[in-house]
Amino acid sequence: MPRWLQSVDHHFPVRYATWLLCAALFGISLGLLFYSRYGVPLVLLFGALTWVGWYDVRQTKRSVLRNYPVIGHLRFILEYIRPEIRQYFIEGDSEAAPFSRQQRSLVYQRSKGDPDKRPFGTQLDVQLEGYEWINHSLSPTHLPSHDFRITIGEGRAQPYSASIFNISAMSFGALSANAIRSLNAGAKKGGFAHDTGEGSISVHHRANGGDLIWEIGSGYFGCRNADGTFNAERFEANARDPQVKLIELKLSQGAKPGHGGVLPGAKVTPEIAEARGVPVGEDCISPASHSAFGTPVELLQFLERLSQLSGGKPVGIKLCIGHPWEWFAIAKAMLETGLTPDFIVIDGAEGGTGAAPLEFTDHVGAPLQEGLLLVHNTLVGLNLRHKVKLGCAGKVVSAFDIARMMALGADWCNSARGFMFSLGCIQAQACHTGHCPTGVTTQDSLRQQALVVPDKTQRVFSYHDNTLKALQELVQAAGLLHPGDITAAHIVHRVSRHEVKLLANLLPFIKPGALLGGGELPGNVFKVYWPIASAQSFAPQGLVGSPHA
Repeated sequence: MPRWLQSVDHHFPVRYATWLLCAALFGISLGLLFYSRYGVPLVLLFGALTWVGWYDVRQTKRSVLRNYPVIGHLRFILEYIRPEIRQYFIEGDSEAAPFSRQQRSLVYQRSKGDPDKRPFGTQLDVQLEGYEWINHSLSPTHLPSHDFRITIGEGRAQPYSASIFNISAMSFGALSANAIRSLNAGAKKGGFAHDTGEGSISVHHRANGGDLIWEIGSGYFGCRNADGTFNAERFEANARDPQVKLIELKLSQGAKPGHGGVLPGAKVTPEIAEARGVPVGEDCISPASHSAFGTPVELLQFLERLSQLSGGKPVGIKLCIGHPWEWFAIAKAMLETGLTPDFIVIDGAEGGTGAAPLEFTDHVGAPLQEGLLLVHNTLVGLNLRHKVKLGCAGKVVSAFDIARMMALGADWCNSARGFMFSLGCIQAQACHTGHCPTGVTTQDSLRQQALVVPDKTQRVFSYHDNTLKALQELVQAAGLLHPGDITAAHIVHRVSRHEVKLLANLLPFIKPGALLGGGELPGNVFKVYWPIASAQSFAPQGLVGSPHA
C-alpha cells in the first residue's frame, strides 16, 4: 500500500471507502431529487446501501462485515454461488465432486435420448493409476435383449424377477411428490423396481403402480406403534399390497451408517405423516438401532416372520459394512439357524443423502468395493452364495459401473443419484435446504412445479433403458451372455504407470467352503474377526482390549 494511502487509512479506514461512496452518492441523489426522474430510485438505492453499511459496523455476529461494511456482502454472495461457479466454469470434465461433469452429462444425454457418443477419443488418462477397463473378446456374442433380469426369492411363494438396475432408496420427504411420482412411473414403464426409502409407502408411490421395494428402517414407518415399535398388523396390510415386490430391512445406510435421524415436526406434513404413521407436526425420529431384535439369530427370525406376514414375498437386509465381526455374526447365525435372507443390499460409504454430518460422510463405513467383496467372500466361504442374491449401491451411474460391481460379486445394482440426475438434478448440493433449484428435493409446492411428471417419467425410463443397452454392448464385446457372467478376471486395473493387474489377481477372493473346512482361515480379516463373531450377539467375543470381552 502506498504511503499516502497508508496515511489516509490511519485517519479513515480505506476499507470503509465503499460505504463512504454510497453515502456520498446518496447525498448527490438527494440533490437530483427534484431535477431528474431518476432521483427517487437513486435515493432509495444509495440510501439503503448507506443504511446497510451503518448496520454492518454495529452488528456483532460477522467480523468481515464490521471491517468491510457494504462490500463485505460480496464475499457471502460469492460463497453462496461458489458451487455453481466451480461446477460450470472451473472444474474439469472428469473431476468428481462428488460426480464429474462427464458422469452427469452421460446421464442427461441418456435420459433425453440424445447421442452419448464421444468424439476424438477418451478424455481419461489411460496411464493414470486406478484406470480400469474390461477386456473384450475376438468372438463377441449377440444378445437378443438388454432386459437383463435375476430372480430373487426362488424358494418363496412370491419370487420376484428383478431388473439388474433399479432405483435406490430415497424417501418421500427427502424427495418431492413430483419426483417420487416420476420415478415410480418410469419404473412402471421400464419394468424395474423403485425402493421407497425408509419413509415408507406414500400416496405418490402408489399413484402410478410401479414395482416397489419397501424399505423398513429402525423407525418402522408404515408399520409402527405409537411408541415407535414394530406393528405386525400394519406391516401385513402394506406388505400384501401387490405393488410391493420385496421387503428390505435397513440396518444401516452408506451415507451415515450408525447414525439415526430426525425429521423436524415443521416438515411433517399430513402426507408424510400418513405414509409414516406418525402425528402431523411432531418430530419424526429414526433411532440408530432396531428394537424388534437384539441378536443376529433374532434378526434372521424377524426376517422370516416378515416373509410369512407378507404372504411369502422375498425379504432381505440392507447395510453398510462396519465392524467385520457384526457381519460375521449374521453369517454364523445363518449357519446355526438354517435361515438366510433372500437378498442383501450392500450400501457403500460413498453413498449420498440429503444431509449428513461431515465426519460420517467422509470417514465412517466401508466403501462399496470392500463391503461387497467381504459379503460375497463370506457367503462363498460358507457355501451359501447360491441362496442369497446380492445388490449394491454407491455411485453407480454408468454401464461400466454396473459391470464392475458384477465382477466383484453383485447380482444387481441400485442407483439413487443417477436417477436424480435423470430427473434434472444439477448437483447444486442444496438438498437439505428445501431450496432445490430443480424441484427434486423440496417440499415447496411452487418449486415442485418445475418438475413436470410426464416429461421426467420418460427421462427416468430412457436413462434406465439406454444404460442397459450400453451394458448389453459391453457384455457382447466381452463375449458373454449375461452381465452376471462378468468376473474379476474380465476387469483390468492399472496399479502404476508400468503395471496392470486383473481384479482377480489384485483383490482377495476365497474358495467355496473355505470357512467350513476347519483349517487355516483365508486372509487377515477372517483370521482376526471370524473367531470372535457369535450368532448370539453382535458384540465381539474375547477380543483383547474390547469392553465387550
